[in-house]
Amino acid sequence: MPARSPDPSATRAAILASARRLFAQHGPDRTTIRAVAGAAGVDPALVMHYFGSKAGLFKAVSQHRLEVPDLGGLAADEVAGVVVPLFVRMWGPDGPLLPLLRAAASDPEAAHDLAGIFVSGVAPRLGALAVDDPEVRAAMIGAHLVGVAVARHVIGVPALVQMDDATLAGWLGPVFAHYLTAPRPDVDPGARISAADQPDPVETVPRGVSRQHVRAEPLSEREAEAIAQREPGTPDPA
Repeated sequence: MPARSPDPSATRAAILASARRLFAQHGPDRTTIRAVAGAAGVDPALVMHYFGSKAGLFKAVSQHRLEVPDLGGLAADEVAGVVVPLFVRMWGPDGPLLPLLRAAASDPEAAHDLAGIFVSGVAPRLGALAVDDPEVRAAMIGAHLVGVAVARHVIGVPALVQMDDATLAGWLGPVFAHYLTAPRPDVDPGARISAADQPDPVETVPRGVSRQHVRAEPLSEREAEAIAQREPGTPDPA
């Protein structure tokens, strides 16, 4: 086993670095205290001494405040050029937020912590550039970032894995600008009826009635019965 510095702070940092890497690669469920200790070059008992349990270790790894620089003065289409590189570092293979991202899908506490990081550290900066509804617009960008991070680092979508960071920022620039500045998609609930809510004329015709008999208004019961009983090939009455 490699020798470790007796400095407690250095040992603790080494454990955290190893745990962060293993949690990011395998998730908390498949990462063991023994594996973390082996990667850090310490005895498993020392990991327990510092963190108490695997849950305590994961909590320590996940504690991170994401600091987004002031975005004031940037055009909306320039935001991605600042925000994307920051998230690439935080959610990349060695980043402090990838373990939390992996765990958030199945662990409500991890999901809460991840949402808290975004709400406290990211949303206010993004919302300051929004033309209205800053919380909603910032949340849309956050959801997009999470989706890209999951696709790139958890699922491993090849096109995103292979894409360089500058190209990714270039793709996301117009999208973020749209979220920040586009008119709200306001819809009066009473003004439109979706296609799913529209009655289907075909559904008002009994079985056995051909489409040529379908019309805008439903058939009366007598008309439908007469058509259904007509011999095949019999022409419609004039």
